[in-house]
Amino acid sequence: MGELADTLSQDLAALPARLALRPPSAGGNVSVRPPGSKSLTNRAVLLAALAPGVSRVRGALLDADDAKRMVAALEQLGVRITPAHDAPCDLLVTGVDGCWQPRDGEVVLDLGNAGTATRFLAAAALLSPVPITLDGNARMRQRPIGELGQALERLGATIEYRGEPSCPPMRITPPREMALTGRVLELGTTQSSQFISALLLVAPWLPSGITIKLSGEVTSPSYISMTLGLLARLGASVRASDDLRVLRVGSGGRAGVAKFDYSVEPDASGATYFWGAGAIRDDFAVRVEGLGVHSLQGDAAFPTLLERMGTTITRAAEPAWTRVSRAEELKALGADMSDMPDAAMTLAAVACFANGRSVIKGLRTLRVKETDRIAAMITELSKIGVAIGTMPGDDGAIYVEPPKGGVDCSDDCPVVEFDTYDDHRMAMSLALVSLRRPNVVIRDPACVAKTYPTFWKDFARLHGAATEEHR
Repeated sequence: MGELADTLSQDLAALPARLALRPPSAGGNVSVRPPGSKSLTNRAVLLAALAPGVSRVRGALLDADDAKRMVAALEQLGVRITPAHDAPCDLLVTGVDGCWQPRDGEVVLDLGNAGTATRFLAAAALLSPVPITLDGNARMRQRPIGELGQALERLGATIEYRGEPSCPPMRITPPREMALTGRVLELGTTQSSQFISALLLVAPWLPSGITIKLSGEVTSPSYISMTLGLLARLGASVRASDDLRVLRVGSGGRAGVAKFDYSVEPDASGATYFWGAGAIRDDFAVRVEGLGVHSLQGDAAFPTLLERMGTTITRAAEPAWTRVSRAEELKALGADMSDMPDAAMTLAAVACFANGRSVIKGLRTLRVKETDRIAAMITELSKIGVAIGTMPGDDGAIYVEPPKGGVDCSDDCPVVEFDTYDDHRMAMSLALVSLRRPNVVIRDPACVAKTYPTFWKDFARLHGAATEEHR
């Protein structure tokens, strides 16, 4: 496949700190299967940890830093987690039946920059017999969690912040009277949907379940739907209004969730980079295996946006796959990404090669991710001459407009070095620019380890596309 493809196929530790990329010399057919969904893996593993007996989580995300942090934390809380002998991507999880069993009198969990694990385990601390302190790296200590802390206080927990106000380190003392957890929680617009999902995931083990009433804008509703859908599939009592403003989980006749056997879908957020590749290049047909018409993940709808830009989308249900290809000029679009904010950076990279100005809305939550992703996108994509900035009066919306004549993709265009801000999604989305523009350098390419440690190996398939055939 060539020298660059050989470099990309190395283990992360062997990659250079500055990864020089260039466009593939030819197009063709590519098939990729991303690793298991981070979002579904974290939810399923937490539910398995709380269930009685041994559950099996198939196709889990195992090698990514976020997943490792969650597994290590659950093991500190008394859960036994082992890989299955007959399938290395499957986990066998021996749960604690609704009450953590830590070996120490008080638990301190170091979660790095794993935001999902931090939020989910904060709510799960309600089920601990001892206080739990959640901590992480420098960026985690800047990420607000106060809204979730206030909700836990209303359920009877005691919350102490040991650093910046409303940010980790966060010490949670569980309530003395679990009956308090039966209260109805009325919440306004939250900074993250994960605060809502965290409460819903522990609700089956609360004596009276939990009812949440939401007012204002419902943040990232597709992720709340994912949580409810998974709980329902695993046997929890779940009810929700059509607009997701009234949510009820638990107290459906039995406590908790029974042990289960569940298969995790490939990560749809990771899939967007490869669907985006099929849009950026008119000589690619890129098929993502394992994601079709019945996905629980909101980001699985990303190809519909690319279709509006002029691509052709083909889907199958069994076996599941979705293919993106393009035969016409890319059109600009307006899109609301509230249901799939993690895919916004992929769309911004694609929009750099579209004809006209694109407007991408619903990005409010990106300010408090691994980095301020709105500011980072504006800084980095402007390096290739793209006009990009926030929309007047809406800090959660951006415009993206290529320069007249398009992005300079000549062989002698200036070298551009993209910073990645220790943010996996910045690295993966910015890599898409290199599919059309030569002389692109990605700094700290190994940061993809957070959720997609095999990303560069899969990206290398785009450089060997002419030799592939769809199965």
